Amino acid sequence: MYQPARDRHETATPRTRAAAGTQFSALPQPRHWVLLGVLLCAAVVALGLTVQLTPGETTAELHVDQDLSQHHVAALTAIAMAINVLFAPVAGVCIIAAIALVLWLVRRDFPKAVAFGLTACSGWVASEVFKLIIARQRPNPGLLYDPLAPETGSNSFPSGHVSFAVALAFAVYFLSRGTRWSKPVAAAGAALPVIVAWSRVYVGVHYPTDVIASFLAAGAAVVLLAGLWNRFGPRLLDRLPAALTAPASRH
Repeated sequence: MYQPARDRHETATPRTRAAAGTQFSALPQPRHWVLLGVLLCAAVVALGLTVQLTPGETTAELHVDQDLSQHHVAALTAIAMAINVLFAPVAGVCIIAAIALVLWLVRRDFPKAVAFGLTACSGWVASEVFKLIIARQRPNPGLLYDPLAPETGSNSFPSGHVSFAVALAFAVYFLSRGTRWSKPVAAAGAALPVIVAWSRVYVGVHYPTDVIASFLAAGAAVVLLAGLWNRFGPRLLDRLPAALTAPASRH
């Protein structure tokens, strides 16, 4: 699905070649990225409308939350609540900013820092857009046996925490490509969003279909972001001061 790095460089556009002096950091991109991104977005909307319009669907999913709420275990609760904080917007922004600053100020790779930050944030942005479109009410904490982090509002579908975890996993994997860490990072990146998804239902703030939709939403965001970055990134970098995008000197 994704073009190998070598193939992407061999078929680079004139803009990409012109930006070579700034070490433009191309992202892996499917050949038909626009079509794939649109299909994933359509799947999210279709799933959201289905759960909203199907009688009894939300009630059936609430039973899953209620069952988990009745069987909380101290150790699992501690993990779920830690995830609740670490993948929330404030902590998430701090994580993204810290890694991006290291890439920029320590590694002296501004293009890669920007690419990482945009990729990691794309999941959140996508989730917020779909939340506005679907406007699904969160599980009623009053109907749960042990609500751990009571939340209300029409922003249940999809989960921002899970969308962020998926996008962050992609962003970190993109950084590790071509290194000996790529396979361990890929394995950890595959497991992390699943654990976060479990935690959101365990805590009782999302329905199962909310977290499932998050994988589709974040996937759409990463695919579209990669295509747009590879197409317009070199042009944007050319407009920045040379001192900002200059690569680190090697002695």
